[in-house]
Amino acid sequence: MGLLTILKKMREREKELRLLMLGLDNAGKTTLLKRFNGEDVSGAAPTLGFNIKTLQHRGFTLNVWDVGGQSSLRSYWRNYFESSDGLVWVVDSGDRQRLQLCAKELRALLREERLAGATLLVLANKQDLPGALPPSAIREVGTAP
Repeated sequence: MGLLTILKKMREREKELRLLMLGLDNAGKTTLLKRFNGEDVSGAAPTLGFNIKTLQHRGFTLNVWDVGGQSSLRSYWRNYFESSDGLVWVVDSGDRQRLQLCAKELRALLREERLAGATLLVLANKQDLPGALPPSAIREVGTAP
């Protein structure tokens, strides 16, 4: 079941949804958002704050908040939780060294009360790169104690 299907069930009457896109730095959040919006991705650079894009899809307006993932910015993520209908957690499938940190940050987000009603999508990005971990291996790291 796709994220839009889940969100549609949650908000049958409301046609405007707020999605929060988070993940560690260099996971590809901004590039994904630009691709979704049909923009050129050749000049994507690290996000030093946040980007907001409004996407139209199947009668829905999706306000996507792409927030930088550098360690110095993660403490500010909580400022964006309010009224989020969904959380897209982007994982760099090729970043084996920081996979544990990625899982730790996601677990911290899942404890946030203001995100309790939000739908979660974990996106294993960069699957096209040589040496990328398959989603099943990423899931194992994420569910390990």
